[in-house]
Amino acid sequence: MAHVMAASELVTLKRPLQNGDDNGSADEKPKARRREADPAAALAAARHEFGEHGGVNMSIEASATFTVMEPDTMRRLFAGELGPDRGDLYIYSRHFNPTVLALGRQMAALEDTEAAYCTASGMSAISSVLMQLVGAGGHVVASRCLYGGTHALLSRFLPRSSGVRATFVDVDDEAAVRAAVRPGETRVVYVETMSNPTLAVADIPMLARVAHDAGAKLVVDNTFTPMIVTPARLGADVVVHSVSKFISGGADIIAGAICGPASLVNAMMDLQDGALMLLGPTMNAKVAFELSERLPHLPLRMQEHSRRAAEYAARMKRLGLRVTYPGLPDHPHHARLRAMGNPGYGAGGMLCVDMGTEERANRLMHHLQNTTQFGLMAVSLGYYETLMSCSGSSTSSEMDPEDRARAGISPGLIRMSVGYNGTLEQRWAQLERALALMPQQPDRDTAAKYYKV
Repeated sequence: MAHVMAASELVTLKRPLQNGDDNGSADEKPKARRREADPAAALAAARHEFGEHGGVNMSIEASATFTVMEPDTMRRLFAGELGPDRGDLYIYSRHFNPTVLALGRQMAALEDTEAAYCTASGMSAISSVLMQLVGAGGHVVASRCLYGGTHALLSRFLPRSSGVRATFVDVDDEAAVRAAVRPGETRVVYVETMSNPTLAVADIPMLARVAHDAGAKLVVDNTFTPMIVTPARLGADVVVHSVSKFISGGADIIAGAICGPASLVNAMMDLQDGALMLLGPTMNAKVAFELSERLPHLPLRMQEHSRRAAEYAARMKRLGLRVTYPGLPDHPHHARLRAMGNPGYGAGGMLCVDMGTEERANRLMHHLQNTTQFGLMAVSLGYYETLMSCSGSSTSSEMDPEDRARAGISPGLIRMSVGYNGTLEQRWAQLERALALMPQQPDRDTAAKYYKV
């Protein structure tokens, strides 16, 4: 198979061709990447791909297949003697595509990993990683609060399809995590940096120690917190993303990413038994180009998402609403996020409001969308408009009611992805008007569920 280039080999500047210039030979050793502490600086230091004719933007390589000049070259490509990093040669876009590979370099820089591979969806990234690392009959220790699709993958699909067994635990309890490990069987400890939807913050350094003591890998879903937390610096072995969310920012693209060691990406792209190569969750080159143009703006977007979410959460708390936001001092993991986070990016754009019952949650969301135009009732997150959903009946509906209760997902929990469109005061006035339309004097038992009384 062709080997993927490590991030340290992927960030040299590729100049436009000039007369008499050949960009260097295939044997030329690229300069090593300087390790940057700030994800924005790391993105800026990553190799910039110019267009074929010297354009400031890279070209889109839309070809599904690639030609060779000599018959023996194809044999050498399939034998792994040549490839993207060995002669700048390609076989087929399900294997490696130049445009998608360039986006992978940016993702590796963002997450401070050796390499990255971009996929057609976040779920394809997650499922491929688990299939590759766990294997038939293997065991996973997972957080009991996960995105509903991931929970269903671990609790239902993988057990049925490949005999994978998962134990769901409170990952904030080190003793419980260690007790859940099965010596010789546990291959992966799986968590989300910030849990969907309860916004608990995982203790990544502690979980990395537990996983590594057991000879397992720590896989972290960083979808909620790009820029804010860099899990690989804290001990995570693999970082996965639904790129559809904050990284895309436009609610118009479905995509995923796997960030980790080059050895893992190479193994997953192996022609004989690689999960990515054989399952084929291939990203389209045009999608990769779109995303590569949005990544440079991600730091600014995340800062504004965080700024507005923090302000709304503080104001909602002063109104007496039961709000959850890791940036609030009373959040149980506030200090943890501050210690793990990258300075300057805040606590993220996600907040939760618990209205106690699904009926009250739905009534509030109705007013927020249809009466005051504060936001949109829709799943997903990271959009420039505020998106809101009642998690128990939407993105966590795959979980059994008992599992939702154990995860702390109440029936009236509204998950908000705070947008940045319009002015902050304009949107806050819309939110206040919607709250004013809610019943003013609920009975004390009901009020206790969603107001602090």
